[in-house]
Order: sequence, then structure tokens, then C-alpha cells
Amino acid sequence: MYLLYFVLWIIFNGKVTVEICLFGLGIAALLLAFTCRFMDYSLAKERKVLRSIPGFLRYAFVLVKEIVKANFTVIRLILSEREEIQPALVSFEAPMETPAGQALLANAITLTPGTITVSLENSPSGSQYVVHCLDESLAEGMDRSVFVELLRKLELR
Repeated sequence: MYLLYFVLWIIFNGKVTVEICLFGLGIAALLLAFTCRFMDYSLAKERKVLRSIPGFLRYAFVLVKEIVKANFTVIRLILSEREEIQPALVSFEAPMETPAGQALLANAITLTPGTITVSLENSPSGSQYVVHCLDESLAEGMDRSVFVELLRKLELR
């Protein structure tokens, strides 16, 4: 957070000089102290966030890759000779424990073309998802998707 405050200070000033950097270091320290004191933030939480950055970057890369793959799948489905598309509602359980993990999985499914998360409910063993798929072929392996694995690893950290 300290580094973020400092970088924002530099960006908002529009130039880099010794005075701006020195003032920025002090102001970033004051903002971090304020954040820790009044906004329930701590350096331990910051270390935890910094350790999870590589996992989030991997998740973002995989998400973009899967979106591109799904786009080509949907294009092929639309341009194919088949007259009937077979939409499907798929229900599956994922072992997501935190609300953030549940929301990230639901959003990843919805962002991927051809699928929409219809509902998300908590169950004793995880979270229950209902997903509408444009075609039955898009519904295969939804509960074992790469998103479930990556988000589960992020939750365990």
C-alpha cells in the first residue's frame, strides 16, 4: 500500500524531482499510518496481499486465455452448419469457502462467452452454482475447470 501511495503521488505530480520524491515518501508514510489506524489495515495483511500477487496474475492470464478460447468456440458454434443449438442449465458444486472466491468464480464463468452464472448459493460442502451454457458442449467439465483450481489455491494461501 505504501508503494501504491507513493506511485500515485508521483503520477499526480506529473514530474519526478528530488523534492517531490521526498515529500511523496513522507506523505505515503502518513497515508499508510492513517490507513492502518482507522481502516482496519495492517502490515501483516499487506504482506499477505503481496504474497498472493503472483497467483492473481496467473489467474488473470488464464482468464484472458480462456475468454479468447471461448470466443472462438462460440464463433465456430454460430457459423457451423448445425441448425439447432442445445442450450443447457448445469448445476455443480465448487469448494469455494470465501465470498471473494465464490464471486471471482461466478464472474469468471460469466465473463467467458457462452456461459452465464444464473445463481450462486452456499451449501455445507462449498458453493452451489447454476450456469446457463449456450450449448451442451460448453457445459462439460465445469466443476473441474482451471478457474476452480486456481481460485482454490488462492483461497488456501
